[in-house]
Amino acid sequence: MNTHKIAVIAGDGIGPEVIAEGVKVLKAISELNPEINFEFTEFPWGCEYYVKTGKMIADDGMEQLKKFDAIYLGAVGYPGVPDHISLWGLLLKIRKGFDQYVNLRPVRLLEGAECPLKGVDRSQIDMIVVRENSEGEYAGAGDWLFKDKPEEVVLQTGVFSRKGCERIIRYAYEVARKEGKTLTSISKANALNYSMVFWDQIFEEVGKEYPDVKTYSYLVDAACMFFVKQPERFQVVVTSNLFGDIVTDLGAAISGGMGLAAGANINPERTYPSMFEPVHGSAPDIAGQGKANPLAAIWSVSQMLDFFGYENWGSKVLNAIEKVMVERKHLTPDMGGTSKTNEVGDAVIEVLKRLA
Repeated sequence: MNTHKIAVIAGDGIGPEVIAEGVKVLKAISELNPEINFEFTEFPWGCEYYVKTGKMIADDGMEQLKKFDAIYLGAVGYPGVPDHISLWGLLLKIRKGFDQYVNLRPVRLLEGAECPLKGVDRSQIDMIVVRENSEGEYAGAGDWLFKDKPEEVVLQTGVFSRKGCERIIRYAYEVARKEGKTLTSISKANALNYSMVFWDQIFEEVGKEYPDVKTYSYLVDAACMFFVKQPERFQVVVTSNLFGDIVTDLGAAISGGMGLAAGANINPERTYPSMFEPVHGSAPDIAGQGKANPLAAIWSVSQMLDFFGYENWGSKVLNAIEKVMVERKHLTPDMGGTSKTNEVGDAVIEVLKRLA
């Protein structure tokens, strides 16, 4: 039996509701395949914890998390706690502390999902965005000078190291080679004359090691236009932290909405645990009402299964999500249904049982 230890940080708002459904799916898989076992340990960290303690995570929280094989995160953010506190105090602390330098965001129009673009079919929206996840524009470097004075100045410094750029770009090339797909780099070298010129240079340098991979390079503004007008241009995408944040949310918008947006924060060397999460936010306005869509959280379970080497089960989970959306018997209000969060999770599990 293969046992995987999962740290569960349900977080804020709708986080506990959607994460409960993902955990339920993993437990169902263990029942369907006794050779796979998951052990869950829950942690109370997040904004509510911050209100009580002044900290988003316990002082020894990172040390506690080190012993786990993966982290399953719900959502971070709640009214009354500034976003920069919640983001830097937990999510980015884990990403940076555990060197989760690869952010994988699937942008795929699943069967049954609605697309706002006219005349676009499922085959035209099927890509994976490989986002640099540890430095770049989100490095947290800068300064605040002459605060509250007329000459006040703030400096936000993007950090682009050769190591950081090379490893994320090489990771993307490997994905493209393995899957036999094209690779597109998104940058902005015409305006960012140091960081993005450097990025483009390294993309070309690393590309010499992968002559079999067909490549493209777009400025970020043009890429956003093509995401909407010609999404079929993109198969594997690699880009910086900030641009990756922007284009993946745009990708979610054209492939079913944030209720289907899943993400994986990967430490490829497995020196530290990787983290899997729905990326739709905490939605405090509907928290506790059973209206939250759990499908993104369940899709992130699919990513976790792929990471553990259970690609067959990862595909089954994704197929189950599609069948639930196609059948349209159990959907939450954001997808035009009337079902509760737990009912959608139950429906996914019922389909899984049929597929197994």
